[in-house]
Amino acid sequence: MSLTKDIFRQSSGLAQFAKGYFQCLGQLLEGLDLKAIEAFVDQLEQAREAGNTVFIVGNGGSAATAAHMANDLATDVLRKARGGKPFRVWALTDSVPCLTAIANDECYENIFLNQLKIHYRPGDKLIAISASGNSPNVVAAARWVKEAGGAVMGMLGFDGGRLKEFCDVAIHAQTPAGDYGPVEDIHVIIDHLISNWLIYKSGAASR
Repeated sequence: MSLTKDIFRQSSGLAQFAKGYFQCLGQLLEGLDLKAIEAFVDQLEQAREAGNTVFIVGNGGSAATAAHMANDLATDVLRKARGGKPFRVWALTDSVPCLTAIANDECYENIFLNQLKIHYRPGDKLIAISASGNSPNVVAAARWVKEAGGAVMGMLGFDGGRLKEFCDVAIHAQTPAGDYGPVEDIHVIIDHLISNWLIYKSGAASR
């Protein structure tokens, strides 16, 4: 049963649906593994200290989260922390000419893989965002990075799908299959949580 459909069926109107939806998000947040979030941040900080690049991939709503997260981790942290090493972060979702060229000339499954084959360097890391964990292009990218000896950091939903087996660390919002909205909400919250932590840890709070 879909969480959101179940909430709707139990609601007499929008206000009650909203309350139920917010409660659902709260329960999903409470169920997250905080140690996984800490490990995720550790991977990011290792990349920053070593000067490595963090690539981010995802489809649909997860592509929007990838672009959002790249901006927050790179531009926002640099601007607000006002000091320290910047993060090298690149959302492989952002070049429409590149994505459409690869999809048209080869196949959609390779839109991230082919970019990694060009730009990945030893020590770089991949953030793979997928609610289902079964997007072929995201799984292909994660598999390739693992085979290249790199670290894969997952932001997952549902049961984790095939992607889960390739993740060194995964932040997993577990829901019934098909509950994209709550999972994608959690992923954006995690982005803001991590970005704000890194900003304040860098000393912005003391200024």
